[in-house]
Amino acid sequence: MTNPLFVRPGRQQDRQALFEICLKTADSGGDATALYSDPDYPGQIWSVPYLEFEPAHCFVVDDGGTAVGFVVGAADTVAYEQKLAERWWPDLQVKYAARKNELPHDSKVLDYIRNPVAAESAFFDRYPAHLHINLLPPAQSGGWGRKLIEAEIESLRRVGVRGVHLGVSNTNYRAIGFYEHVGFTRLADDDDGIWYGMVL
Repeated sequence: MTNPLFVRPGRQQDRQALFEICLKTADSGGDATALYSDPDYPGQIWSVPYLEFEPAHCFVVDDGGTAVGFVVGAADTVAYEQKLAERWWPDLQVKYAARKNELPHDSKVLDYIRNPVAAESAFFDRYPAHLHINLLPPAQSGGWGRKLIEAEIESLRRVGVRGVHLGVSNTNYRAIGFYEHVGFTRLADDDDGIWYGMVL
């Protein structure tokens, strides 16, 4: 008999799972294992720092004790980026100082870590929070994405956040449909992808 899936708050023991989920969904929702020479690269930007600095807004889908999906977010994007500037990027800049680009997407991460890019500030007034969500195949049906979004939104509302935004690749068609289905409004398109927002 298989263990039923359920949503729970993220915890430090989920750190490695967040690295793995991020890697296996980093190619427009597909497995990016062949695109990064270090399996931790995507998670160093898009999942694990949230577990470190915004644990109240980190939730996972649990499958027998292992996370198979996550949503992470920050209630205040500006404050979160400041935390990373002071306490996350400096250590990684030292750790990866000698790293070279070996596989197609290595530069995306190494360049970002060495020169972090500020989030899209045009949305901050109305949508100060932001989130990332990724799910492995076992959690991609059954409404688990919606349940993660609901948990995230509730956690943001509890601290008085008035709106949340996110970005998605132009080629991640499944995610685009999902965000529109769960109530996000399309805000803008640019070279980096599509931006969505939700008033809370």
